[in-house]
Amino acid sequence: MFPNSTVLRTIFLDTGVLIALLVGIGFWWRTAVRHYYLPCPFWLAWLLENPYMETLAGSSVILDRLNLSPEMQVIDIGSGTGRVAIPAARRVAPNGQVVALDSQSGMLQKLEQKASANSVTNIRTFLSRIEPGVLERNKFDRALLVAVLGEIPDREAALQEIFAALKPNGILSITEVIPDPHYQTLGTVRRLAEAAGFIPSDYYGNFLVFTMNFMKPNTAY
Repeated sequence: MFPNSTVLRTIFLDTGVLIALLVGIGFWWRTAVRHYYLPCPFWLAWLLENPYMETLAGSSVILDRLNLSPEMQVIDIGSGTGRVAIPAARRVAPNGQVVALDSQSGMLQKLEQKASANSVTNIRTFLSRIEPGVLERNKFDRALLVAVLGEIPDREAALQEIFAALKPNGILSITEVIPDPHYQTLGTVRRLAEAAGFIPSDYYGNFLVFTMNFMKPNTAY
């Protein structure tokens, strides 16, 4: 038996209200993040580690595009619970290291538990926001920002800090995925990265999900 017209109207109305609410929250969040540091909370970490994310922006695909080698130093900024940081650590072992930076202790505690359970020992957690002066200069071969850039209020300062922390010819990899409320368009990502001194390198994907790699020129110091 099909529902009557009153029931259908109620369903459509409730669905419309829910969609409008979600859109409104998304717009509010995108505006608020320009003024406040609003990372994905620990209790929503499952949004970052699910089949949808792994299909569109799988850790193996992102890392395949970085030409990692066993001696490299890598930093994963906004690492969360280690979806990308832990497999990256495996790829740069035994002589390389991954620094997993996140502003939430809950995320890093979960990451440490997962790394220990998988016998990954070459990963170091760093509880901090990405702010001027927090990173060692000319330290890293690769830097990762996976669905993170839009969470940072001062994106310009953050990218300048990453630029200084990379070695000459080091690569910054930025990945953006819809429907992340912090989603940054390709044009925005490129503009911000170039303003920090990066040179565009490789582009993969489409409007829905993309990765853009940028290089720190070897003339930079």
